[in-house]
Amino acid sequence: MIQLKGVTKSYEDIEAVYRVDIKVNHGSIYGLLGSNGAGKTTVLKLLAGILRADEGQVLIDDKNIFENPEIKDRIFFIPDAPYFFSQYTIRQMADFYKSVYSRWDDERFKQLAQVFEMDINRKIHKFSKGLQRQAAFWLALSTMPEILILDEPMDGLDPVIRKKVKSLIIDEVADREMTVLISSHNLRELEDICDHVGILHKGRLLFEQELDDLKADVHKIQLAFKGAIPEQLYSDLAILHKEIRGSVLLCIVRGKEPEIAAYIEKYNPVIFDMLSLTLEEIFIYEMGDVGYAIKNILV
Repeated sequence: MIQLKGVTKSYEDIEAVYRVDIKVNHGSIYGLLGSNGAGKTTVLKLLAGILRADEGQVLIDDKNIFENPEIKDRIFFIPDAPYFFSQYTIRQMADFYKSVYSRWDDERFKQLAQVFEMDINRKIHKFSKGLQRQAAFWLALSTMPEILILDEPMDGLDPVIRKKVKSLIIDEVADREMTVLISSHNLRELEDICDHVGILHKGRLLFEQELDDLKADVHKIQLAFKGAIPEQLYSDLAILHKEIRGSVLLCIVRGKEPEIAAYIEKYNPVIFDMLSLTLEEIFIYEMGDVGYAIKNILV
């Protein structure tokens, strides 16, 4: 299990994260969401053991990560701008990682060569941004990590490779119970593969929840009444957003579907539709609830 317990990290006078508590279960794919500057990359670097927390604990299986070679041997971190040694080829980087990671698997490296179809003897700095990111995934998965940490992992990849990479990640989780932490602005892709999500805002964790439960707790509702909208309708609903379009009331409501339906039906609406929301929509309205500037995306 991966845990952040009351973690605070500052850069001079900038408080990047403050008293953050995160729990990631073994074999989970955890998506870390947040606005720009929310502290996502800082959290990932803390989890990778690159940064030391000012306060609190960063643990894997109850062991501190920072300056712990045994734990770091189980982790691979792909940052938003993957780093390679200057003038190195994929083969040379593979030899380096083989010397560093005890779980390096030559056979896996050969298998993945059929997936990525890249020249292992070409210098990586000559590749495009997308090919460099493919090389990073190829090398990362060849180390057979127990924990894979990804910062904006799909940036620069074309749709075909994106699908291949997501399939590889899902297969590794299913076959080896690899644990994955992903930070990305592409919430549609996170929705495809994550089972848990956490939302950061201004260095604070707003909440973390199983994705299916989160989607079951936020709903888009369309209502219309014969007369005026009953004023008391709003009193017992946890409304994140509401808008009137002609005679139709559109609401984003947090709560359990049966309870919301039973409450609304007391007011005898002539139109009552309850619709599911995407992760992107949920994120936008949850952020709006804490005062983050959003645009209206109701459709």
